Amino acid sequence: QLVESGGGSVQDGGSLRLSCAASERPFSRSVYGWFRQAPGKEREFVALTRWRAGSERYADFVKGRFTISRDNPENIVYLQMNRLTPDDTAVYYCAHATQYTTDQRAYDYWGQGTQVTVAS
Repeated sequence: QLVESGGGSVQDGGSLRLSCAASERPFSRSVYGWFRQAPGKEREFVALTRWRAGSERYADFVKGRFTISRDNPENIVYLQMNRLTPDDTAVYYCAHATQYTTDQRAYDYWGQGTQVTVAS
């Protein structure tokens, strides 16, 4: 089970940190990804990381602004989001996979999502 938290409302240029807590110990091959879905749009990839060895990957539209990280002892994956813009408004989802991929179809567990709203 994955539980996201940390969403909310911020002004343009603000920051938020999302958390994704895993109820069970991740596998050595576990990969965690963040995805988002804006109103009227399809869900899209944001960032991912391997649980054991990092190897982060980002969507082009968040490079230099968002950082994915993990707290291994606590089984938590974070998404630090800086310089937010109204285009970042979406529901953000955390998901688990055992493949290093941006393909959503490979992710087998999903959180319930957390709303991020950026006001102009």
